[in-house]
Amino acid sequence: METILDNNLPIGTRGKAELTGAKPKWLKVKLPIGQKYSELRGLVDKYKLNTICASGSCPNMGECWGEGTATFMILGNICTRSCGFCGVKTGRPETIDWDEPEKVARSIKIMKIKHAVITSVDRDDLKDMGSIIWLETVQAIRRMNPETTLETLIPDFQGVERIIDRIVEANPEVVSHNVETVRRLTREVRIQAKYDRSLAVLKYLKDQGIRRTKSGIMLGLGETEEEVIQTMRDLRDQNVDIVTIGQYLQPSKKHLPVKEFITPEQFVKYEKLGKEMGFRHVESGPLVRSSYHAEKHIL
Repeated sequence: METILDNNLPIGTRGKAELTGAKPKWLKVKLPIGQKYSELRGLVDKYKLNTICASGSCPNMGECWGEGTATFMILGNICTRSCGFCGVKTGRPETIDWDEPEKVARSIKIMKIKHAVITSVDRDDLKDMGSIIWLETVQAIRRMNPETTLETLIPDFQGVERIIDRIVEANPEVVSHNVETVRRLTREVRIQAKYDRSLAVLKYLKDQGIRRTKSGIMLGLGETEEEVIQTMRDLRDQNVDIVTIGQYLQPSKKHLPVKEFITPEQFVKYEKLGKEMGFRHVESGPLVRSSYHAEKHIL
């Protein structure tokens, strides 16, 4: 069986496909199958575990779960920001669940996850922007799952270094922060975020000794090839180690429309260019999302 990916969760006419209403054939994906997937799916349902993989119907869920990788979102499911691409609800967030770090750590233990990706909504409503829960979550996972490796996909924390320092203190194997789009489109796509602030966050993380830094870009929002290449160069200038490049897909009619579908051949071109620029890992393809092949990025 195959399904068409229809959501996006926490990326001249050359290399682009015409928009005709139907999504192109390369966005068809097989429904996840396999013993490992079935086991994890059963555990998620039985214990009501919260993973972005399942709640976001990620097209790579079967593959990632088969490799023992899963993504968890902390600090609730309501964001204080209203990015034009994101399907997460915007509004007044719920109160902090101080037991959440232990709950996430327990979920990882139950699922026997080898590599966990932790992400969150933006919590600009909090004085610490959620960074204390971030730190306590990583520490709880370390205590309960000492063999599990970690990636933290973090917000920009408004660029406040003393808050970012809590992520540095947690010291996960990989720290990721997505620029999401090219400089020209940032104000439209991310609204409350700033392109240069995101670059500064990535540079600060590296300067403070984080071993692997990572960022992601979505395509199909109206960017040019030259702008994508420049964004990749900007990331390398901050010594970012890993970049993911994927196709943007509209979560709902209220969100930004897809301007074009980028062809697989163009994604291959970006992958080649990224490797030539010196990125340690480049994941580039229509169905690539931030945590795709995340377990390989610690190497």
